[in-house]
Amino acid sequence: MTSTPTETAATPALAWRMLVLGVLAQASGTVLVSTPAFLIPLLHVQRGLPLPQAGLLAAAPTFGMVLTLVAWGALADRFGERWVIAIGLGLTAVFAGAAVLSTGYVALAVFLVLGGASAASTNAASGRVVVGWFPKHRRGLAMGIRQMSQPLGVTIAAIAIPLLASSGGIGPALLLPLAMNLVLAVLCVILLVDPPRPAVAADAAPAVNPYRGSSFLWRIHAVSVLLVLPQFTLSTFGLVWLISGYGWQEGAAGAVIAGSQFLGALGRIAIGSLSDRFDSRVGLLRLVGVAGTAAMGLLAALSDTSWGAVAAVAFVIATTISVADNGLSFTSVAEAAGHRWSGKALGVQNTGQFVAASAVGPGVGALIAVVGFPVAFGLVALAPLVSIPLVPRHDVSAA
Repeated sequence: MTSTPTETAATPALAWRMLVLGVLAQASGTVLVSTPAFLIPLLHVQRGLPLPQAGLLAAAPTFGMVLTLVAWGALADRFGERWVIAIGLGLTAVFAGAAVLSTGYVALAVFLVLGGASAASTNAASGRVVVGWFPKHRRGLAMGIRQMSQPLGVTIAAIAIPLLASSGGIGPALLLPLAMNLVLAVLCVILLVDPPRPAVAADAAPAVNPYRGSSFLWRIHAVSVLLVLPQFTLSTFGLVWLISGYGWQEGAAGAVIAGSQFLGALGRIAIGSLSDRFDSRVGLLRLVGVAGTAAMGLLAALSDTSWGAVAAVAFVIATTISVADNGLSFTSVAEAAGHRWSGKALGVQNTGQFVAASAVGPGVGALIAVVGFPVAFGLVALAPLVSIPLVPRHDVSAA
């Protein structure tokens, strides 16, 4: 890869403010989506709920996201980002409140599904904010910062939810995402500004469907589905692995999860900035697949040893790598789709990822119950390996 010529066009200060607001908005939604995974020690270890069922409950919000991602993206394409994000976060807070008041696991799962369906509003719409406000030579960095919202949300959940759950149970733990989403919904109504849109003449031809005539978007979607499997395996089962496999206390285990997510957030920013300086985002994406395969293989090899500290370090490395692809793939999808299709394309991108993520909870949970953590981690390592030949050879840009 060769570096591109330096571009000096200034990025508006308003763009950076919108980026910060977008990060906080999606992080708030992520806290709700991540909360059930950090209830697994309470549900499985303390209350005896079988791991596959606990994993199914953990997957409920991501299943809800699958149902609405494309629809939210289409609404953002049609009506803009501000109200899509604000309404989605407001509904997320409402359903978090309903989950607090629910009795029984079935009702809890239903409200978590609805909460995830509402939180999906931030995924496609905040991506459109980045593409709309930032010039091409800053989008990699900006999208990398935007993508830190997911590990930031997981970090907040990893630190707070186990402590809240252990001291007060499921209801008090859900008060955190309720409060965060309510506050961010109000802030988005007041402060979020939709990016300017290119004028479209009344007699302009309909936007060309970017999925026709090229396999680029389909291949990026497929690669992203494969690369999300290690990410959600580690974020869903990392805490219970450290607690049940090595006897760690919840606070210490939560600190490892939070630290790995924080490093993952920094890694997304670094690789996003790197993609702005070099001529191939997809080339970096291919390297992430190679690194992910190696990291998951190493974790599998260490996860049944007596070297708990070493295994925890391998876990942190694998987690950091597992989230590195998101900014690259999102930027590639948005640029290839163009501004009139980016919301829908990002919705499709997220839908594929969260379909896979929804399967991780019950699927990998059942796999761990049968073959244990080491073999399960080793099998998950096959996903990034399969992704490597699917990465397109060249970038495509319509925006």
